Amino acid sequence: MPQRPAQRAAAPAPDPHHAVRIWLWLVAAGIFAMVVVGGATRLTESGLSITEWKPVTGALPPLTAADWAEAFEKYKQIPQYRELFPDMDLARFKVIYGWEWSHRLLGRLIGLLFAGPFLWFLARGQITGGLRWRLAGILALGALQGFVGWWMVSSGLVHRIEVAQERLAIHLLLASATFAAVLWTAVGLAPNYRDPLGTDARTFRPQATALLALTFLQIGFGALVAGLRAGLVYNSWPLMDGRFIPPRDHLFSLTPWFANFLDNVTMVQFQHRMTAYLLLALALFHALHIGRETVARRAARRAVLLAALIAIQAGLGITTLVLAVPLHAALAHQAFAMIVLALATIHRRKLG
Repeated sequence: MPQRPAQRAAAPAPDPHHAVRIWLWLVAAGIFAMVVVGGATRLTESGLSITEWKPVTGALPPLTAADWAEAFEKYKQIPQYRELFPDMDLARFKVIYGWEWSHRLLGRLIGLLFAGPFLWFLARGQITGGLRWRLAGILALGALQGFVGWWMVSSGLVHRIEVAQERLAIHLLLASATFAAVLWTAVGLAPNYRDPLGTDARTFRPQATALLALTFLQIGFGALVAGLRAGLVYNSWPLMDGRFIPPRDHLFSLTPWFANFLDNVTMVQFQHRMTAYLLLALALFHALHIGRETVARRAARRAVLLAALIAIQAGLGITTLVLAVPLHAALAHQAFAMIVLALATIHRRKLG
């Protein structure tokens, strides 16, 4: 009796979104870089060095001595120069101008990186249905970010020596939301991206959702701390001026009472600390809980890694605070926040 030929292994199904996923990961990398450069721009007091918003012609920096002199004269008209840096010379101005110009240029390049391939994939029929509208929404978020960025900068050009901290928080949160949306979409386009958790997923999804939401909240609180320079006070840990919880009259020294959550340096630093503890506790609980159940190993490994990253981020925050916000520590703290956000987003998406 003739033997049957051995059956060949089935070829993997073609992945229609492979190129789209690569493109989205590149966009996410660009947004990550922009957040880090934005942090350096803020920490070097460079954000107000360009006093005009020129979306097209502003892509070019000053090219002649006369152009540089004109840009410097415009900077001299704002309160930051008069009150903080009255002794600044042109050479130093070029340094801070370079940071802000690089930040804005990177935003323009990311916009082109998104819009160009989006239109190309759309024309080729590789983006259809709901994906088309989701990506169009992300493109709109990116455009909105440009307007919000100028809205933030404009708050520091007339009556203040820095940008308004609540506008800084909105600017960073919008960038974080765009970053997370790009990652969420990229992960969801992968074949069989979901972990095979079965009915157990109903238990873990709310925890992962809460972790993602708390990460966003903590990023916003961090921006308020940065905008108010609240990291330059209470430079001790775990106590604030000898107390774990500051006195009520310190936490609520402003009226109306809700203004303290945005404008009071004591409350702003306190809420950032407390949210960090809550986030770390939830991450540890989630990692232990998911590790005790019969679930996909990769989901359990991600949960453990996420808890470890949040612990490292807390350590970076403490170091930044105790050292009174040196540039290298503060930048590492901000960059690591985006890494935590990335893993929290990926983890939640893969849970279905």
